[in-house]
Amino acid sequence: MAKEIKVPQISEGVDTAVISEILVSKGDKIEEDQSVISVETDKATAEIPATAGGTIKEIKVSEGDEVSVGDVIIILEDNGDDSEEKEEDKSKDKEEETSENKKEEAKKEEEEQGSKAKEKDESKSGEKEKEQKEDDDEKKDGDAEKKKSKGSEAKKDKDTDEDSSKEVYASPGVRRVARELGVNIKEISGSGESGRITEKDVKGYKEGGSKKSSSGQAKLPDFSKWGAVENKPLNSIKKTTAKNVLASWQSIPHVFQFGEADISGVETYIEDHNEKVEKAGGKLTLTAILTKIVATALHKFPTFNASIDMDKEEMILKKYVNINIAVATEDGLLVPVIKNADQKSIKDLSVEISEIAEKAREQKLSKEDMEGGNFSISNLGGIGGTNFTPIVYHPQVAILGISRATTKPVYIDGKFEPRSILPLSLSYDHRLIDGADGAGFMNWLVKALEDPYEALLG
Repeated sequence: MAKEIKVPQISEGVDTAVISEILVSKGDKIEEDQSVISVETDKATAEIPATAGGTIKEIKVSEGDEVSVGDVIIILEDNGDDSEEKEEDKSKDKEEETSENKKEEAKKEEEEQGSKAKEKDESKSGEKEKEQKEDDDEKKDGDAEKKKSKGSEAKKDKDTDEDSSKEVYASPGVRRVARELGVNIKEISGSGESGRITEKDVKGYKEGGSKKSSSGQAKLPDFSKWGAVENKPLNSIKKTTAKNVLASWQSIPHVFQFGEADISGVETYIEDHNEKVEKAGGKLTLTAILTKIVATALHKFPTFNASIDMDKEEMILKKYVNINIAVATEDGLLVPVIKNADQKSIKDLSVEISEIAEKAREQKLSKEDMEGGNFSISNLGGIGGTNFTPIVYHPQVAILGISRATTKPVYIDGKFEPRSILPLSLSYDHRLIDGADGAGFMNWLVKALEDPYEALLG
């Protein structure tokens, strides 16, 4: 019996991936758990294992294809297929033979009855035979008409599908979905690699019609009418980021809280202890210190370390503290996770953040490096800007943005002193966190930065 190998859930919050390599060929005999394809998402490469063993009958994807969770990628046939097919054929032959015998018996019985009826009343029998003949002719004509109609419909479907396959770039599964939804696939603009039409494109077209794409975006004009343009496909990081932030923005009612912290003391602390951290293989940064402070804050404000389930109308409070650190790379933004940040020292955090940031820039992050985060930190201080409003990373409920510190005069003990002031931006999900909690969280962070010992002792 044929078996299907499907795309599993690749990582948390990621439902699509691009096939980077096919590791097997048609006709190969494979075992369960053997890697069959390699996929790429967020520049983290993962291999998809076979969920069953057998001989590969068909490979339904190609390198470069975009696939979604649940898509069939390989069809297997095991060793029992031939014998099962033979048994089915034997059973079918036997059924046909039984059906023929029944028809012969019915025919003989009909002839006998007709003969007896003829002996009783020749005239009446002749009349009945005439009526029977007319009925039979009418029935034959009706059957012929039905067969002709069915043949025309089948030919029409075949021609339509053949025409589509010549003009449309879409997988058989996507074509099937389009037929089931009654959508003309030739009218859809594909959002996949090289204009490939995806299942989301089909469903988006069904819901929004031709005026909108699957993303809900209004149809774009032809920009080339006004000058030269270049169409450049998004890489996997950009595509994933675009989908994730759109989903987060559409599903999460954001509130933004701002604050300023005097980090003059923190900067002195970094200067005094950076050499020790460098010897351990890391770099002491404001991000590392803030990661430790935020980890402590999440214990004091547990709703910031939670997720919300609207279907069950409940919050999910997490007893572990995993923090995402946003890393800018040449290909786009990546957000790897520091696990159990509350259990690590500032020195340990500094080393781990340095290592995982390097892995991100070298495109060596694994699926595990990207999963399980509860809260995110995005530091744009090294680039510049006075403030920004980061988007919450679903299914989290809050993210902290850090901008560049500037020197400002601060009135202390009757006189102005130059102090290093750090702008902070807190974005949070208003379904779970209200304004009072948001302000309380921000105020605690500011106090902890101005007196780091408060974060450790409080």
